[in-house]
Order: sequence, then C-alpha cells, then structure tokens
Amino acid sequence: MSVPAFIDVSEEDQAAELRACLKSKGAELSEENSEGGLHIDLAQIIEACDVCLKEDDKDVESIMNSVVSLLLILEPDKQEALIESLCEKLVKFREGERPSLRLQLLSNLFHGMDKSTPVRYTVYCALIKVAATCSAIVYIPTDLDQVRKWITDWNLSTEKKHILLRLLYEALVDCKKSDDEADTLSDDAAKVMVELLGSYTDDNASQARLDAHKCIVRALKDPKTFLLDHLLALKPIKFLEGELIHDLLTIFVSAKLSSYVKFYQNNKDFIDSLGLSHEQNMEKMRLLTFMGMAVENKEISFDTMQQELQIGAEDVEAFVIDAVKSKMVYCKIDQTQKKVVVIHSTHRTFGKQQWQQLYDILNSWKMNLNKVKSSLQSISAEA
Repeated sequence: MSVPAFIDVSEEDQAAELRACLKSKGAELSEENSEGGLHIDLAQIIEACDVCLKEDDKDVESIMNSVVSLLLILEPDKQEALIESLCEKLVKFREGERPSLRLQLLSNLFHGMDKSTPVRYTVYCALIKVAATCSAIVYIPTDLDQVRKWITDWNLSTEKKHILLRLLYEALVDCKKSDDEADTLSDDAAKVMVELLGSYTDDNASQARLDAHKCIVRALKDPKTFLLDHLLALKPIKFLEGELIHDLLTIFVSAKLSSYVKFYQNNKDFIDSLGLSHEQNMEKMRLLTFMGMAVENKEISFDTMQQELQIGAEDVEAFVIDAVKSKMVYCKIDQTQKKVVVIHSTHRTFGKQQWQQLYDILNSWKMNLNKVKSSLQSISAEA
C-alpha cells in the first residue's frame, strides 16, 4: 500500500524535516537526528507529535502520514514498541476530537503492514477503540470470518483473543446508526459475543461470567432475537446453571408464557435489575409460545390461543398478523371456524429429533427425485 508521505526525500532527511517541523510547532526536540538510527529518531518524534495533533492546519495529515510511512519501513523487531506508542497516543488524544484523522492514520498503518505481522493486533484494537468513540465502527473491517483469520494469522494468545472480541462486541453494541444499520450491527454484535463465549473451555469458563450475563440479557432484550437454544451450549453460560439468569434463559428457550409469568411474579425485582421490560418480555414469550404450539398443531382454535397466550378475543387477529410479520410462523386465519391454520413454524430448539425430521424430509426428496429421473429415462428410451 502506498502511504502519503510528508516529503519525498531519504528516510534520514525525512526524519530531520519532521524534527524541524515539530520543533517549529513548540516541541522540545532537537533538529539533529540521533546517532542511534531511524528507530530512535522515530521514538523521539512520536513522543513529541502531540504538538502536531493539537494543530488544526493542513500540514497535520501529511506530517503524521510521514511518521506512519517511516514506521512501515522499519525492521519488524524495531516496529512493535513504536507502533504501540503511536497507537496509544492516537487512542488517548483528546477522546472524541479529530476522530476521522486518527482513524485514517491507524487505517493507513494497519493496511500498510504485512498481513501476518502480530503487531497488527495492536493497531486493530486501536482502530476499534477510536471508532467506538465516534460511532464509526461501520468504517472499519469487522467481518467475523476475517477477524477469525486475523486471530489465526497473528497467532494471538487466548487472553488477546478475548480482549479483541470483547472490544469489537462493545463497539458494535454502542454504535449509534440508522435503524437498518442498527439491526445489522446488533446481529454482528451477537455473533461476536457467541464467538467470544465459544472460545472458553471448562477450565476458564468462570472467567467469562460477566460476558455470559451480558450475552443473555442482550439476547432477551433484542426484539428480533427469538432462537436462543444455541446459547445453552456455551460453556460460560453452562457455568451459570442454578442461577436466576440461567433459569430465565431456559424459559425463553423452551417454556411457555405461563412459566415466565410465574417467574416474574416471584422475581420481579430481578427482572427490573436486568433492565428488561416486562411488557416486552411478555410480547416475546407470547410469540415463542405460539411458535411451539404451531410446531405441534396444524390448527389452533382462538379459544386455545386466548388461554395459552393470555390475550383477549379482540386481540387474536392482531397477534397473528404480528407473528407472521416476524417470519417465525406462517399461518392464516379462518374467521368462520375461529381458528388459525398453520402452514409452517420455526422450531424454538433444534435437537436430535429435529435433525432426524430434516433427514427424513431430505431422504424423501431424494427418493422422489430418483423416481422422476427413472421416469424421464424411460420416456427418453421409448422415444
């Protein structure tokens, strides 16, 4: 990648020009290059570059890009400490000020480095931190498949992997964007959190207690998240078994509305302490309960719906319309016979029984296709 430079001269002369420029802006820095080599010069320049960042003139971007370009030509063993120092300055510098410049500089540095260089981890974390301060996470690469590849390429320790994923999750959650972008970011955040929790083992699952708690609360709070059974398999969430938060999650995974109502009556303060809305919980549990009913029954009477979902006769139609809008259930209303005819419903849990059903369906399709193939071959032979 070609990075814009402050001036097109040799590295030594460029360092000298940077020194002179920073000194003219008030930095306590000698104009003469050090005798220790370019990396020593850069260490001193980076230490003094605050005066440049404080300036609001046209030279700032070129000066800082020049620093980045010099960093990129250093030997790898001399880069790490200097890159960490620059990243720390760019992250901490007057939080909230000049975020676009800081993001651009970090992006230039990140994309200018060799893809497998471990210190790219430091730059990427700095990118996330700066983006999080200005709701700009959509402008940096966050695709989970790509992040997984980087984690492997950089040969990150378990601790660094957890730090990176946790930073990314928080940035995605906190980013303020339009409704469409918010939905995408919310989905991405959920995937990152599952990735984070899935990276824990039986030995260290207890260390992710807070993350597991956040994951459950956010999943329950999200009005568009209905399938939660995969969370129960995550080791940090298994570690919470026996606690109220785990009991609540289990209710949303497989129990009926009546179970939630009973839980709420006994643990109202706990629900409130989680920041969850009882009314929203009721709405979600009604839909989840209806999904379970629709899987087991192809026809459901209005009376049964009123009883199981705790709604009035006048609310049945509106509920069914909302259920269909969620795309979790496909059905139609039979007003004459006061019933709902189910066309399809998503399973709340997908276990061995569901896999067997899927296998049977696919196997049946295969047999039917073979029959069609044989029939076509017979017709072709006769012709």
